[in-house]
Amino acid sequence: MRWESIPSCCGLALNSTPFAALLQSCIHSKSLRGCRRVHGRLLKTPFSSETFIGNRLIDAYAKCGSLEDARKLFDAMPQRNVFTWNSLIAALTSRGFLHDARRLFESMPEPDQCSWNSMVSGFAQHDRFAEALEFFVSMHADDFLLNEYSFSSALSACAGLADSRIGAQIHASISKSHLADGVYMGSALIDMYAKCGRPSDARRVFDGMARRNVVSWNSLITCFEQNGPQNEALVLFVRMMENGVAYDEVTLASVVSACASLSALREGKQVHARAIKCDEHRQDLVLSNALVDMYAKCRKIGEARSVFDRISVRDIVSETSMISGYARSSSVEEAQSVFMGMLEKNIVAWNALIAGYTQNGEDEEALNLFLQLKRDSVWPTHYTFGNILNACANLANLRLGQQAHAHVLKHGFRFEAGPETDIFVGNSLIDMYLKCGLIDDGGKVFDRMVARDEVSWNAMIVGYAQNGRGRDALCLFGRMLASGKTPDHVTMIGVLSACSHAGLVEEGRVYFRSMTDEYSLIPSNGHYTCMVDLLGRAGHLEEVVKIISEMPMAPDSVLWASLLAACRMHCDVEIGEWAANKLFELDPSNSGPYVLLSNMYAEKKRWRDVLRVRRLMRMRGVIKQPGYSWIEIGSKAHVFLAKDKRHPFRKEIYGILEVLKVQMDKLNTNVYISREVFSCSSE
Repeated sequence: MRWESIPSCCGLALNSTPFAALLQSCIHSKSLRGCRRVHGRLLKTPFSSETFIGNRLIDAYAKCGSLEDARKLFDAMPQRNVFTWNSLIAALTSRGFLHDARRLFESMPEPDQCSWNSMVSGFAQHDRFAEALEFFVSMHADDFLLNEYSFSSALSACAGLADSRIGAQIHASISKSHLADGVYMGSALIDMYAKCGRPSDARRVFDGMARRNVVSWNSLITCFEQNGPQNEALVLFVRMMENGVAYDEVTLASVVSACASLSALREGKQVHARAIKCDEHRQDLVLSNALVDMYAKCRKIGEARSVFDRISVRDIVSETSMISGYARSSSVEEAQSVFMGMLEKNIVAWNALIAGYTQNGEDEEALNLFLQLKRDSVWPTHYTFGNILNACANLANLRLGQQAHAHVLKHGFRFEAGPETDIFVGNSLIDMYLKCGLIDDGGKVFDRMVARDEVSWNAMIVGYAQNGRGRDALCLFGRMLASGKTPDHVTMIGVLSACSHAGLVEEGRVYFRSMTDEYSLIPSNGHYTCMVDLLGRAGHLEEVVKIISEMPMAPDSVLWASLLAACRMHCDVEIGEWAANKLFELDPSNSGPYVLLSNMYAEKKRWRDVLRVRRLMRMRGVIKQPGYSWIEIGSKAHVFLAKDKRHPFRKEIYGILEVLKVQMDKLNTNVYISREVFSCSSE
């Protein structure tokens, strides 16, 4: 029916049904102008005060975008019924005016099941999950019938809160109702358990369903893709096809994402082939984005770019996946090119490029990009600061690290656990201060963290150990055990290193034994290397030989180098030759063991052996790498190489060193300083 037909039939209409049909047509076409014209004609008829047509007008105004007209009509209606109230409440909740909806609901004389459902679903749809559950509980307490609409909205709220406890209670209520066997409720339960991180419960619901549809299968496949084990998502997809269930683009996108997590390139290509065979799936944006991400994570950047180029209308997800892929494959210039071509850049894209720079050692570029981010008034996240602090740590740039720390404090990070945990930002701060040599500042950050994880404890323990504060490391290890944390392999590396630096031989032996006896940790090459270093420094070389002979794995070059250094310290040529020969086999181009063995022979005045080692170096083409020294003055690093003549102030530097030499000679020191030493060599 067209509204133009009203003039000819207004006087003949026996009821308001034609007007209701016209209003429905206006709703379908979203024509606010049409609603107003129908309303104007209604005012000239005897039906204008009718409650039924008033309710339809309220509904039409709301759905055509004019809540103001709907509210005016509601206030002006001489008589209202429950449908009148429900029409306006539904309009308010759907548009997000939840405060107004609550006030209207509370003033309603007698709310019915529809009124309650509108409140539960409206608050759930706008992420007001706790309040949605409050309405659901109150609805149940007032003995209203709970239907699929009520239960699904409540389960959605539980999923949003990741509250599986209340979700399980709702599941129990559903089990007692006639809805227990419904495919709709089963899918909603699977989705709730999936978002609460309980895939085993989601699987039990799925297995207990008498009937399943594509939504049920998709919910469980997505559950395994997001919660793991991801290979179960692939197994379930195969089973779905075997059962003759037609998959859709949602299925394929979830399976491709699972392939990305598993780096399962072969399976990902097979899914891609299935998508190509269907035009509808081939053009789906979500699936295309998943394919770009899958190829990028499998380091097939060419294939990722091929899919990316075929996307007709890209979104931020497509571009961000491409940036991350380029960054992961060390193609930072291409990542930057995609980034610069983005019409809209969100913080995820900024973070992806910053992470790409830090992962590829371009830390200064990462810092420059962060400055650009701040100039563009983009709000950084914890991921931004984690990468920026890593860049400062890699550069050992304390000044920039402290500035980043100030930004972290301004943004209110407290380093606590939760859905969006920011503990790793605190860990990055600790790492930055430790790499810059400010151990106490790192300790202050550690002490002020609201929550700590294993990385936090390990960073401080290893940091103390590496900076020669072995007893502080062991004291912190005691605090870690007292807090209930269980040490891992990294923790024990720090503990054994601390014992080595502090010369605590017996304590080191005890801690090494405790790895297997108390913590069920199997020592790795790194732990054996720590023990070799500890015992070697203390001169227990025979015990070191015994430990090496009992190792369940082959010693690596680091362990042999540690033993050789200990032999050099204690002038044990025999064991030193053994260690050096092992190093010659593992890393024949490394000059270190040749030099150490040569020096050991020289101390014993075995000059023929010295010449033999040097001849061996020449024969193998081994060149001793020159030492470097550097100092930072005025934010500029000055680098010095042994016998380097390139520094612009070399004359002044050598002049000062000559003055120092003369002064030292006058003091009758017994130190002879050669010109080679004066060249600022760190050899």
